[in-house]
Order: sequence, then structure tokens, then C-alpha cells
Amino acid sequence: MSTPELTIYFDGACGFCTAEVRALQGRDRLGALAFVDIAAPGFDAFPPGTDMPALRAQLHSVTRDGRVLKGLDSLQAAYTLVGLGWAVLPLRVRALRPPLEWAYGQFARHRYRVSRFLGLPAMAPQCDGDACRPSPYLKEAPDERRR
Repeated sequence: MSTPELTIYFDGACGFCTAEVRALQGRDRLGALAFVDIAAPGFDAFPPGTDMPALRAQLHSVTRDGRVLKGLDSLQAAYTLVGLGWAVLPLRVRALRPPLEWAYGQFARHRYRVSRFLGLPAMAPQCDGDACRPSPYLKEAPDERRR
């Protein structure tokens, strides 16, 4: 299988985040995206220059050529790759970026509270000893796509 265009590092303990990943998976007909759950037991596949506090603070992704994207840049790339570029057009307007960055930061900081408010409970992986099943929000994918 070929390398995905974008690998997204998401918080599988966040109901909103995992629901959004499912929505992206449903639109990703060309297999351009791969997903890595940073909340999965044993996660240690950090993108270059990141650590767990950074990954928890905002969404991160890595492009096929190795560039690390953060926050709104990750969202813009993901939505564009699944044919929803029109939905993120405001992110391309320079004057709108500062307030949108601020709003994204507030959302990221309070994502668990927002998830509960929207009725999207956390869906952490289920573990029995050392064996874990992935979050039920995620579709099954070949092992290469999970990394």
C-alpha cells in the first residue's frame, strides 16, 4: 500500500475528535489519509519535533514529504484531501486566521467538555491485559495505515 498523503494524529479519548475522524474516513475514497490515535495504549510514534503535551494541545499531522502541520493547517489539509476544501475556505483568508486560531485553541482546550455537551462520549480503546482493541469509532484498516 502506498504512503498516505497525510497522517493525522488525533485524540481517541475525545468523542468529538474521533467522530470527526470517522467522518473523514467516510469521505476518504482515495485512501489519502491515515490516522494515529495518540490515546491508544502504548502510543509512542511521535511526529518529528513533538511530544505528548504538544499532541494533546492541538491536532498534528504529517504530510507524505515529512512536513509537520499543526492545528488549523492540519484541518485544512485533511478537508482538502477528502474533497471538502470549500468547507475550510475561511482558513485561507489571512485576516480571519487570528480569530480562527484563537477559537480553535479554545475548542482544543475544552474538547472533552464540548464532546460531552454534544453527547459524544470519550471512546478510549478497550484493553484486557496487554491486548487492546482500537477505539470503536475507527474503521478497521490495514496495519500499514494505522502508523
